[in-house]
Amino acid sequence: MSSKSGINVLRYSVLGLGVFYGFSHQRSINSAQKAAEAQREYEHKQQLINKAKDAYAKSKQQTSGASAPASSAASQDLTSPNFDLEALIEGIMNQK
Repeated sequence: MSSKSGINVLRYSVLGLGVFYGFSHQRSINSAQKAAEAQREYEHKQQLINKAKDAYAKSKQQTSGASAPASSAASQDLTSPNFDLEALIEGIMNQK
């Protein structure tokens, strides 16, 4: 009878160790997945920031380069309140 009780103790001990190992292994897998997800989210945010910086640089570059022609085009527009007859005549002469 003691042999049978020793086997039962061993059996339940192994079962308890298996359950403990399963929980600890699952926890380590979950933490690795959460860390990988956090890394992917950080990289995605970094890409969005870089795209926004590039778009801002392009918009600043376009506005600084296009400000002079826009003002001269506005001064040559007949309906504009900043109409400049001299700029219109110079524009026509430069086209010929």
